[in-house]
Amino acid sequence: MLVYSLKRIGLGILVLILAISSLYMLIQAAPGDPASAMLGPRATPALKAAITEKLGLDQPMPVQVFNYLISVLQGDLGTDLKSKQPVLNTLKIHLPRTLELLGASVLVAALIGIPLGSIAAVRRNSLFDRAIGLLSVSVIAVPAVIIAIFGMLIFAAGLGWVPAIGAGEDEGLLSLLHHLILPAIAVGIGWVGYIARLVRASMIEVLSANYVRNARAFGLPERRIIYRYALRIAVAPTITVIGIGVGVMMGSAVFVEIVFARPGIGKLMYEAVLLRNYPVSLGAVLAASGVLIVATTISDILNALIDPRFMESGE
Repeated sequence: MLVYSLKRIGLGILVLILAISSLYMLIQAAPGDPASAMLGPRATPALKAAITEKLGLDQPMPVQVFNYLISVLQGDLGTDLKSKQPVLNTLKIHLPRTLELLGASVLVAALIGIPLGSIAAVRRNSLFDRAIGLLSVSVIAVPAVIIAIFGMLIFAAGLGWVPAIGAGEDEGLLSLLHHLILPAIAVGIGWVGYIARLVRASMIEVLSANYVRNARAFGLPERRIIYRYALRIAVAPTITVIGIGVGVMMGSAVFVEIVFARPGIGKLMYEAVLLRNYPVSLGAVLAASGVLIVATTISDILNALIDPRFMESGE
């Protein structure tokens, strides 16, 4: 187990390095340049050349990428062109808000999707099963930003049950949770369908396995067979999907944070792109990539803990 975990962590670090290199080159290839963003109306050719040289942007791209990787390893992500503060300090303020949203969204998706999928498998081909299938397709088809907008109009502006904007970070824990309800549902509800369908398919396969038939032959209670043995194995693929789904949820969170004016990575990234604030843009995308890689690595390790056979298939 330790060797498997170290391999997965090493692979995650390698993927992160490749992601950093690719993202750096993509962002540097975007229209505009940091020198013009920093200088504004004072951006004369001479000043732009001086700033470009100071930032090392006049060097060959491989050298720039290598220098940036070294800076990242040293904890230096550059300087925010707007606030003149280190990008790392800016990320420390905004990243926790996004992590709260992602964690709550995963919780919403899992707490709703897993029970629905397991009940649908147990009641296969019933009216409930068909209803869950229809519901799954429906929520998958609706983008998170649409759910966010309609949720804000109905439950915030119309009924006044939840706050419309902000994160409530200065008003205590209850306010944080209150502000988190609607954004978390908007981001996580689409994954309820994926999880429910996957759990249903896995449960049907597991319930037809030989060891389940043997358990029934020995007279074990059906509830114990389903929820203690079958569900434990069936939920393993779901953990992998949730790990991968964090990346998709991160993309949804970008738009949801803009809709609800939450001070997270998504809103920060959007504003940085509009202002051509490249150090912050790169730092925000780097943080998002890091969250995705950490999530997939943790999901692999959890799968191996739940079902040791996963280590053999992952070699």
